[in-house]
Amino acid sequence: MAKHMVLSILTKDRPGVVADITGAIFRLGGDLADLKQSVLWGYLTMILIVNFPDTVTKEALIAEIAGLGPSAQVGESAEFEVSVKEPPAPLTGGSPVPQEMYIMTAQAENRGGLVYQVSGFCREHGVNILDLATTLRDGRYTMALQLDLTGVASLAAFRRDLTAFACESGLSLTLQHSDLFQATQDVSLN
Repeated sequence: MAKHMVLSILTKDRPGVVADITGAIFRLGGDLADLKQSVLWGYLTMILIVNFPDTVTKEALIAEIAGLGPSAQVGESAEFEVSVKEPPAPLTGGSPVPQEMYIMTAQAENRGGLVYQVSGFCREHGVNILDLATTLRDGRYTMALQLDLTGVASLAAFRRDLTAFACESGLSLTLQHSDLFQATQDVSLN
């Protein structure tokens, strides 16, 4: 019988670190169900959902990843901060795709509280933020948010409120349905 574990890992980024982490999971008989990772300012963060045999313990998993020890890079040591959760009930499937998924971009001159303002607006309107990425370049702060608008009663009213919020906050905001965003952003690698 298998069990799920939810892992959160933080480490200094380097070539091969993803292979090292997933190799440790593979050696313990783990099967990746889902994975999301990002690199911010030289640090890799990763969250994974993994199916393991019942015999694998949290402690064994942490020890296996921590045991990656010195990295392949001479003179560096890989230090992994690992958190493991064992859900009380088996996880089922992946996260369902919301019926009303939108992509919102927000830009402004950098100042404190921008993410707080945008996330507060979303909270006040019952909008769940599914994914959020930000960048700061040349004094401009940019956010890209994947939003679940399924619970929004009126898209027209939401857009009116969003326009008013943009004016009040000094943010440049764009909201597109994810299908439209995807169609305009697809890049073929052929």
